[in-house]
Amino acid sequence: MTSFTDAPATAAEATPYPHLFRPLTVAGVRLPNRVIMGSMHMGLEDRRADAPRLAAFYAERARGGAGLIVTGGYAPNLAGRLTPFAGTMRSRRDARTHRIITDAVHAEGGRIVLQLLHAGRYAYHPFQVGAGKTTSPITPFNPRALSTRAVERTVKDFVRAAGYARQAGYDGVEVMGSEGYLINQFLSPRTNGRDDAWGGTAAKRRRFATEIVRRIREEAGAEFIITFRMSMVDLVPEGQTLQETLDLARELESAGASVLNTGIGWHESRVPTIVTSVPRAAFRDFTARVRREVSIPVAASNRISMPHAAEQVLAEDQADLVTMARPFLADPEWVAKAASGAPERINSCIGCNQACLDHTFQNKAASCLVNPRAGRESDPAFPPLPDRALLPLVPAGSAGAAVQARPAGLSVAVVGAGPAGLAAATEAAARGHRVDLFEATGSIGGQFRLARQIPGKEEFAETLRYFEHRLAETGVTVHLERRVTATEMLDGGYDRILLTTGVVPRTVDLPGADRPNVHAYPDVVDGLVTCGPRVAVIGAGGIGFDVSELLTEPAALTAAEAPGPQPLEEWQRQWGVDPGFADRGGLREPEPGTPGRTVHLVQRKTTKMGAGLGKTTGWVHRAALKARGVEFITGAQYVRIDDAGLHLDVDGTRRVLAVDDVVVCAGQLSQRELYDELRDAGADVVLLGGADVAAELDAKRAIEQATRVAAAL
Repeated sequence: MTSFTDAPATAAEATPYPHLFRPLTVAGVRLPNRVIMGSMHMGLEDRRADAPRLAAFYAERARGGAGLIVTGGYAPNLAGRLTPFAGTMRSRRDARTHRIITDAVHAEGGRIVLQLLHAGRYAYHPFQVGAGKTTSPITPFNPRALSTRAVERTVKDFVRAAGYARQAGYDGVEVMGSEGYLINQFLSPRTNGRDDAWGGTAAKRRRFATEIVRRIREEAGAEFIITFRMSMVDLVPEGQTLQETLDLARELESAGASVLNTGIGWHESRVPTIVTSVPRAAFRDFTARVRREVSIPVAASNRISMPHAAEQVLAEDQADLVTMARPFLADPEWVAKAASGAPERINSCIGCNQACLDHTFQNKAASCLVNPRAGRESDPAFPPLPDRALLPLVPAGSAGAAVQARPAGLSVAVVGAGPAGLAAATEAAARGHRVDLFEATGSIGGQFRLARQIPGKEEFAETLRYFEHRLAETGVTVHLERRVTATEMLDGGYDRILLTTGVVPRTVDLPGADRPNVHAYPDVVDGLVTCGPRVAVIGAGGIGFDVSELLTEPAALTAAEAPGPQPLEEWQRQWGVDPGFADRGGLREPEPGTPGRTVHLVQRKTTKMGAGLGKTTGWVHRAALKARGVEFITGAQYVRIDDAGLHLDVDGTRRVLAVDDVVVCAGQLSQRELYDELRDAGADVVLLGGADVAAELDAKRAIEQATRVAAAL
């Protein structure tokens, strides 16, 4: 058994989060806090040439205070690779390549472990292997069942890979045993129907996992961290039972695991586990059950993104550590900001997946929607901010609390305080420029202000909270309710004008479109109009889906009533998660609730509804709307709107949707009225965000573009 040492309670009592910042020594390695940066595949693991970029990425997180860093997954052998050319740890050459990563992290005082991941039947190549021949629903290939001897060889490959990781300078390894990868496949009767020494009974199904850990410990000795990423609940039919899960935890401790890290669900599960609509810390009770059964540290994970939530999990003895992955994409200084008692300064992960997991599934390098510098730390287009103190933090909107910007750099006007404008203004001001930010309405946020009112997207408010404080601490002068003219801009003497004026909803050219029961989507989201019990939504892009979810909320809440996040118990009923873990996989029959309205979601395209949504989130939205009875109508031609409702031609047949209201979500148009006049007058003006490109709203592109342009001023 691997020992660990808890620091005295007094060691962290001066911090605002005493449990979070209590040191812990695991396998002879001292961790300064209880925060683990969880594993993320960055798309930089597979080419040796990208090792310096990966080193810069991890070094910045170590410098920001992460207690322990876990790398993305590396395969212990060729068959275990996720893709044909994915990264491995199976040679001295691999170990030498990784030295640049471990040296960079250790130079910043950090600690890092390498994750060993065998994809099994989740591999996206024709040489995949598995516990059996059961085909995965997420890859097109059929696995070859490992023979008894091949299983033994695979165990040895894990042990050999751990040895190379130690040669590379890693403080330990994490064995990936969750999310439906190979080890998880051995653990579950869903995929393990073997009748040899590695299957047939629950004890034999556990043997693959425990043998890997036991033999790594024997080879590595006591002072080497072995974290096991354990599936606390599989969330698939024929998954592990609660008793099997607890038995596994105890056996892993006996085998020599240092820490049990939390994994939730398989990739093929029909329960969302990490998207923004999942309640914060939704699965901590599953972790707490395991913690009560073992004496080694257990880490909670999934949708824990802010310090108060992490502190609560630890304070309530539901875990010994907290694992966060994407929050470290959003803000590499998450730990340092929490330790300083300034959580409002944290650029919070909003669980959108758009630039991280969606990029991974597109074979792109991962980054972050709210922090486009993530993964680009060595890119000259995203240089680090100057090493200088920020202005004193002044609460935004405080009476008489004007902030004087530093007299340096350019004079910059930013017109429009949506995501692009906020990113441009704060980035420019942080680099020493004098910035005026003009917003025609009475609040910042633009489309993010609307998005945060959609059920399940309440986290978007965290980004606006961050920018509100960032505006103050960087010294941006904010002018609300100021619809500026070109003359004002020209008379202001600005060196550079950045137009981030955003978009306006596109109207439809349709008889009856001017009727009082036809609404633009912002009016519905803002609660300026209340729709009746039967609604047609024109346009099935991301906005159409959002509006449909808002209209069908079982509680029929409107934006004007400012709904809060969905209660955990209600979310569990909706998706069929059994908090009591009574049956295999922790599932029960879903209870989506009675929808607030009858909604028809209509599009002209004949493609699948939501085809343009993110791969990791689109299925969640489609499943939620189907469960609420929303009718999906594709290939529709709009005819007219009258007293009878919305008239359509679908597949050559006339249909009339007898609805009370029609909501138009048919795209957007750029607001760029000032641009031509300013450009013709010789002003140095740049279009950014939606004002530049008004395709389906893309905050990822807008924030990245704005940050890049502002950094280059």
